Amino acid sequence: MATSTVASQSLITKMIRAAKLDVNLYEEVEHDSSVNGQALTVVAISGLASGLGTGIAGLIVLSPIWFVWGLLIGLATSIGGWLIWSLVAYWLGTTVFKGPETEATYGQLLRTIGFSNSPGVFRFFSFIPFLGWLVTLAASGWSLVAGVIAVRQALDFDTGRAIATCVVGWLAYVLVLFLIPSLVIGGAVFF
Repeated sequence: MATSTVASQSLITKMIRAAKLDVNLYEEVEHDSSVNGQALTVVAISGLASGLGTGIAGLIVLSPIWFVWGLLIGLATSIGGWLIWSLVAYWLGTTVFKGPETEATYGQLLRTIGFSNSPGVFRFFSFIPFLGWLVTLAASGWSLVAGVIAVRQALDFDTGRAIATCVVGWLAYVLVLFLIPSLVIGGAVFF
């Protein structure tokens, strides 16, 4: 029943529900493999929003090429970070922090964590002088809270275990967030 409900909703409705931290949405997408592509789309939209914000900031401060770099970096870090965070959360949640009720697949984590990226669309506003970093920080914190709910629902365990899993997974994500741009920018310097 939940599968047909979530499948019939628009992607925007699902993203709004995810951003509102609707526990039922995360439970629904966990069990509906037909929304795999939509989870990727949410991550891509969030990445494009972040990339546009970064690109606009680069365009204002540096040069037009930074607009393109901002888009590429935003997409790469969003998709790469999502895949890595989901994998680390899956591994941690099914081994290290596994509870008595824990039963999940990597696909379930991909879907729920994918939708937890919904608040990331606000990273578009990162280019706003003096306020952009606050908006980015708020959107990142909001996404992390959504991620805790996503992991809790997908792995069927308590909030404490979900927080522990997310903190370690988030650190891996942040490493990717800084590693990919460093490699891209470092590579651009050498070519």
